[in-house]
Amino acid sequence: MNIFIAVIALSFLILVHEFGHFIAAKLSGIKVEEFSLFMGPKLFGIQRGETMYSVRLVPLGGYVKMEGEEEASDDERAFNKKPIPVRMAVIFAGPLMNLLIAVIFVAIVFSASGFSTTEISSVAPDSPAYAAGIRNGDTIVSYNGKRIYHPSDYVLFSYTQNNEPVKIGIKRDKEIIEVMVTPEVIPAKTSYILGFTPKESEGPESNVVASVLSGTDAEKAGLKAGDRIVGLNDVEITSRQDIADFMAKNNDAPVQVTVERGGQKLTLVIKPALQTTKETISIGINRFKYARGNLLENIKQSVIYNYSTARSVYYSFLYLIQRKVPANEMMGPIGIVTTIGETVEMSQTIKDKLVNLVGITSLISVNLGIMNLIPFPALDGSKIIILIIEAIRRKAMPPEKEAIISMVGLVLLLVLMVFATSNDIMRIFGAG
Repeated sequence: MNIFIAVIALSFLILVHEFGHFIAAKLSGIKVEEFSLFMGPKLFGIQRGETMYSVRLVPLGGYVKMEGEEEASDDERAFNKKPIPVRMAVIFAGPLMNLLIAVIFVAIVFSASGFSTTEISSVAPDSPAYAAGIRNGDTIVSYNGKRIYHPSDYVLFSYTQNNEPVKIGIKRDKEIIEVMVTPEVIPAKTSYILGFTPKESEGPESNVVASVLSGTDAEKAGLKAGDRIVGLNDVEITSRQDIADFMAKNNDAPVQVTVERGGQKLTLVIKPALQTTKETISIGINRFKYARGNLLENIKQSVIYNYSTARSVYYSFLYLIQRKVPANEMMGPIGIVTTIGETVEMSQTIKDKLVNLVGITSLISVNLGIMNLIPFPALDGSKIIILIIEAIRRKAMPPEKEAIISMVGLVLLLVLMVFATSNDIMRIFGAG
């Protein structure tokens, strides 16, 4: 069921993108021959006026076929007969719709659950950040000269950090302070865990199970999402930290886990799972303050969040080219659908499911919009570049040649898709 919801969500984003092209073409007086969901052989279609609305076999993308887009046409309503600004607007309308939907969806999520701010709420007391003078309540404004608009910016820029000093800009009492921090290396270690992901990292919901790790004894014992862990052996549990403290002493001994489920208490016997963490590099900034706002503040924060997400697409490609991020982390359609499905599955209530679904869908939508603006053959960005060249040369590229460029780009995209999909399959079966 969750996978079905995920496919519907992804299809919705494709429809939104293509509807942007479609509505802009219609408003510009361009003749639209076909509006298609997906690619490949046509499964079925409905003719409405001059436009065929169809669904095709291969669940990859979609398109709007306009008169005069792929080959020259003398029709006055043809795409190639329209002024360059009009054609650019039609092409840009697809990514723009994805970005607008992302802003709306994230604003909905923020209205329901609040949003993260750049105010630091937790600095580890024995960390390099604390030693450098960074304190709870400071607002982080820059990382090595790069502006921080959202906590996700900090996560992005610190992802590839090494143990070389970094310059952190913070705001305290309206004053901007810059401090140098040398990250510390946290060595790889092994520890025993019960085998679940908590609903919250701290606070009253941190001992509530959000999801159970597949293949663990916790799954076999019957631990479920929504269970509240209230006891381990004879120790009372009220938070995630209580669980961590207990497991640090317990090691691999089987544990009697008392949970609250549906108003009743149940006892499960779980054998802890061994977890190995990789070596990490950190400065010790652990968490950022959460806040709630009115409608205008939620919209403003949504714009900020989506801008940061869009910026992360650029840096992700840069990190990939610089080999700071391994290529096997690239995600394809299977990975996207799986991620959406898992996000929905880990939610306990209908409200949580809807909020999480809208949240992950908005994240994919802004990525889809920005990715399409990359000047790569077959993507909208390359079409915009071709129109800019046409404006400079004052001579149009023959649609036939443009179609060849798009076809070559499509083949390259398919190759990239196969590679990304193989990554998805390797992850699913644990070989990645």
